[in-house]
Amino acid sequence: MPKANIHPQWYPTAKVICNGEVVAVVGSTKPELHVDTWSGNHPFFTGTQKIIDTEGRVERFLRKYKMDAPPAPAVSDTAEPAEPPAKTAPAPTAKGKKKK
Repeated sequence: MPKANIHPQWYPTAKVICNGEVVAVVGSTKPELHVDTWSGNHPFFTGTQKIIDTEGRVERFLRKYKMDAPPAPAVSDTAEPAEPPAKTAPAPTAKGKKKK
């Protein structure tokens, strides 16, 4: 049994309040919980999150440390096809064993 008079009062129906509205009922050691954000008004959960990255992180990093961007490989429409890979010799067999 738990010791008497050492545990806080438990409120099984504590109200979670956001912007003056009751948004949830949970168990807590306080009768009312006042919060600024919850899943109903947070941009991540509502789908209204805006990612602000107008430049690009890589370009900003390169500019910050005064590095040149690696050159992009040139793609040409008139490029000649690459030669097929050379044929390799068959793998040698284990010593002492003869093929039949």
